[in-house]
Amino acid sequence: MSKTSERIYRSLRGLEKTASTSRVLNLAAISVKFADDPEHMKAPLFTSSVLNAAVIIKHRLRMDEVDSFDDIIRTATKVIVPFDRTNLALGGRSIFVGEKLWMDKLAELRGSAENLQQDAEVLLAINELPSLDPFLLREHLKRRGYNISPTHFAISPGDSDRMQKFVGGEIARLIQLAYSEEGVGAGNVTRLVEALLSSQTDERLEPLRLTLRLEGEAYREGIFCWKGFLYFKWVLNTLWPVLKEVLSELARVRVVGARDAEFMSAIEGMRVRLRESMEREVRGVMGFLKMYDAVFEQLTGEGNAMAFRDFLLKSPDMFVALGEGAGTLSHIATFWRYRFPKDRPLTASMGELFDILQDFESSLAAEVHMSQSQAA
Repeated sequence: MSKTSERIYRSLRGLEKTASTSRVLNLAAISVKFADDPEHMKAPLFTSSVLNAAVIIKHRLRMDEVDSFDDIIRTATKVIVPFDRTNLALGGRSIFVGEKLWMDKLAELRGSAENLQQDAEVLLAINELPSLDPFLLREHLKRRGYNISPTHFAISPGDSDRMQKFVGGEIARLIQLAYSEEGVGAGNVTRLVEALLSSQTDERLEPLRLTLRLEGEAYREGIFCWKGFLYFKWVLNTLWPVLKEVLSELARVRVVGARDAEFMSAIEGMRVRLRESMEREVRGVMGFLKMYDAVFEQLTGEGNAMAFRDFLLKSPDMFVALGEGAGTLSHIATFWRYRFPKDRPLTASMGELFDILQDFESSLAAEVHMSQSQAA
């Protein structure tokens, strides 16, 4: 088995249970789950049935993969077509979006050149994003005119399991308000949270629908947006401790080995700029979450369902900025901790530290550029 095949085997094994929603879009599992769903079949993500059963991953490039691209990049979008979509442990074939001759490789991967351009454009749109968070992904594609079934934008089972307790605590007051006549025990709260996080509308949420005074498509859209805010609150809540450590360690990481005065000066400048950019990004995403908290307090504290409903229905525009910010901060936090584990010395060579900081700066700059272009 080649090194590439071994990597794909390792990356796919056990993916359904462990994958992060922000890093992986598991269309293989989605295609199995919704195989008999007419809505899913009517509005697929791709025209190719092969790609609609693929696994898409935001992948940090290894040293031997960097030369696959004409430009110098650190993170790429990887498309993997499993040999068996019901058994990902068997591995599969893969390409990177935007790699050299990638359109030819994409045609070969799909098994056909029919509608190749449309599928390539969807992949390029996905490649623009810092993460695969479903709420960010849906709004990004929607703004480009793609009408995709909502079944494609689900929270991964692994993340859903990890979110259960957090979401239960967040919406406990609302559950008591909506289900006051029925009485809600701990077990019922768990089942209601499961229903809320599900990718499908669940009749168990009917009292919540009545409380929010939503009907039809507005109800489905409102619940989707509500899940989005709960998801991003959970993501950022888990990120804060690591981000605080990154900001502290950023100033303390020590350069070892050969040094160059010009490079060292550039590194010091990047440390300062990166800290300022990260703090600005944190303030930005916190601002959106404070807006959500304020209207949620109006709902649970004052019974003002209209304010919360109107906020939810207007909130998709916020997901682009909120999702980009959360995705970029997640990339920085997770890669920093991967490269600098807590039990290892906080040291790096001059060249490596320069590359890491440059990658982080580029990620933050790209996020700002995308937000500005979206607003325009």
